[in-house]
Formats: sequence, C-alpha cells, structure tokens
Amino acid sequence: MTNASAAPAVSGTTQTDGPALAERRRQARKAVVAASIGNGLEWFDVIVYGTFAVTIAKLFFPTADETASLLLAFASFGVSFIMRPLGGILIGRYADRAGRKAGMLVSISVMFLGTLLIVLAPTAATIGVAAAVIILVARLLQGFAAGGEFGTATAFLIEYAPHRKAFYGSWQVATQGAAMLLAGLFGFFLNNYLSQQSLESWGWRIPFIFALLIGPVGWYIRSKMQDTPEFLGMTPSTSPLKDTFVANGGRLWTMVGVVALGSVGIYIALFMPTYAIVNLGMPTEGAFVSTLVFGVVMSVGSPFIGKLADAVGPARVMTWAATGTLLLGVPLFILLNQSPTLMTMIGIELVLGVLATAYFAPLPAIMSAMFPVQIRTTGLSLGYNIGVTVFGGFAPFILTFLISTTGSLLVPGYYLVAIAALSLGSIMVSRRVFQQR
Repeated sequence: MTNASAAPAVSGTTQTDGPALAERRRQARKAVVAASIGNGLEWFDVIVYGTFAVTIAKLFFPTADETASLLLAFASFGVSFIMRPLGGILIGRYADRAGRKAGMLVSISVMFLGTLLIVLAPTAATIGVAAAVIILVARLLQGFAAGGEFGTATAFLIEYAPHRKAFYGSWQVATQGAAMLLAGLFGFFLNNYLSQQSLESWGWRIPFIFALLIGPVGWYIRSKMQDTPEFLGMTPSTSPLKDTFVANGGRLWTMVGVVALGSVGIYIALFMPTYAIVNLGMPTEGAFVSTLVFGVVMSVGSPFIGKLADAVGPARVMTWAATGTLLLGVPLFILLNQSPTLMTMIGIELVLGVLATAYFAPLPAIMSAMFPVQIRTTGLSLGYNIGVTVFGGFAPFILTFLISTTGSLLVPGYYLVAIAALSLGSIMVSRRVFQQR
C-alpha cells in the first residue's frame, strides 16, 4: 500500500551538487520541449473542434433546427470526455509501471489516429448518418489520448525539475494557451478569408491536417528522451489504481474539486465564440479575436504565474484566482450582454484569461505534490480527468441547452460562479487537511 504522506513538497530539491544540478536543469529544459510539443498538439486537436463547432454541426449533424445541430456537435465534443477517465486509468497505470516516456508515446499515437479520422471523414451529405459516427469515434479516441496526456506529461515535467516545480509545471498550461491561440488564429483567418462554401467544403479541415503533420514530430522528440530520475529511482507500485482510490482517496477527490474551475474556465473561453455569434449576434471576427486574447494571456502569463506560485505557494495563488472569479463571473456577462461589442468582448476575455491563468498555471504543481511518485501519473490522470469530464467537457453542451431552455444569456456567468465556489472549497481542504501552501 502506498503511503500518502510520501508525497513530496512542491518546491523542494535534494540536488545540491553544482555540475549535477546544471545537468538536471538542462534535462528539465529538454523535458519542457518534449512534453510541450505533444501536450500543445493534443490540446490543439481538442480545442480546434470546439472552435469550428458551428461548421462541424452543419456538415456532420444536419437538422432542420440549428440549435439542435449545435447541441449534437457539442454532445460529440462532450462524449469524448467520457473516455478521459478510461484513458487516465489505462495510460496512467501504464506510465506508473512502464515509465512516463512510455505513457506519453501511447497518448500522442492514439491522438494522431483520432485526428486522422477527422481529416478523412466524409460529410453527412456524402454518407449520411455514418459521417456522425466517424466523428464520434474520432472524438472518443482523442478523449482517450487526452485522458492519459495530462498525468504523464505533468509527472514527466515535475519529476525532471530540479527546483521551481510550479514554474516547470506551468508549461503544461502555457502550451494549452498556445494551442488555444493557434486554434483561434485558424478560426479567425479561415472564417474571414474563405467563402462560406470553401470553408465548408475543405477549409475547416486545414487545422486538423496541420495537427496531423506535426504529430510525428512530437512522437520523435519524446522517443529520444530518457525517463525521469524519480521514476528510475523508485520501485513501481504493483497496484497503482487501488493505491490511488484506497490509500489516497481523500487526495484524489479533493483534486477533482480543485480541477473543476481550471477546466470550466478553459471551456467557457472555448464556448465564447459560439456564444457571441449565435446568442449575441456578434460578427465572427470579433468572436475569434477574443479567443486570441485569451490564448495570448494564458500562453505568455503561465510561466510568470508559475514563478509566483513557487514564491508564495500554488494553493495561495489559486485561492486568489478562485475568489476573483467568484466575484466577477456574473458581472462580466452582464456587461457583455449590455454592450456586445468587440472591445467589450476583448476586455472580458482579458479578465477571464488572467483569472483562468492564475488558477490553472499552479494546478500541475499542487496536483503533483498531492500524490507520491509510485502512483503519481494514475493520481494525476484520474483527478484531472474526472474533474474535466464532470465539470468541463459537457460545459458547452450544458450552456447551450440552458440558454435555449431558460432564455437567460447570463447562464455562463452563473455556471462559472457555481464552479468557482466548489473549487474554492476544495482548495481550502487541500490547504488545511493536506498542508498544501
């Protein structure tokens, strides 16, 4: 049975020898590249689907009701998250026994296969309902891959870091921001510089083709890395899944609650272009520019938040961010509904981006510190993916449905505030019960 108290501190290091520390830092920088290129690519595949949800809904889920088509597209987006816990269990368990590198290679390979299916999928106009089935299978594969990616890549980064654990872990979030930025760029240029006919016939496939071409590069870089010193220096757990649920169950469920706001913050930002176009009647260029703002803030700001978290503690920084979200969530959406302009949208995405980054960037460090090395990828994968699946993955579907049935355009703000309250309580538990700072 794995002892929960074996979880290491967030920012400590036992490396004191100069040359050894310098080599560890060099390896840590290489680990950032290896983890980031795969992590960013996998998140790009996930985010770009939501970015082109309106087009995909029309091509693969056509109905007489546009809202129904959009709900079906977002349902296929959400269904993929059902596979995340399974991917987290199988790939996380595999990485705890065979190594972080092995798990990372599996996740990027499965994501490549899912993306290939989307690139090649005929539309409903060609093969009817089978088109929707192909997209669903592709999304399930991508969900399975993404389920194993966070835990293995985060453990890989944290275990290579000789110090500044939060800073190194924040690159997981920075690459997600970069993926959002890149998806937003594709959305902006393709929607504004292609005709509707070109966009629907071939243009929407371009970002997925881009991901398909980059995938082998990420696999190659990862294949050349050595496994982490912490993994190579320990005896693997014989039952990581049991040890996670039984010996570390309190830590696991606390982390599910902590993850909730990080997940919802990202997926509300992903939902915003659809919300702006469909519900507020804004032009597409404004909607996608706002996504770019969010992506820039997250990709550029995450390392700085990571440094702050190393100085004052990840849990403290996340407490500040959750409190800010709790106070500002509803007023921001009131403002947007009163003034649905490009400048208002950009300003709101800027505020949401800062809050989301301040909360999400320290998350890999606090999660890694909560689980001992023998079960770290399993614990990370399960805690993260259960939280993402329950609270974030179906957020676009839930928000679209609630707006449609209630008629209230403030639903996203209320949902964000409710999740912020839940996560704030979970952070308090991590601080007071599990001594996270």
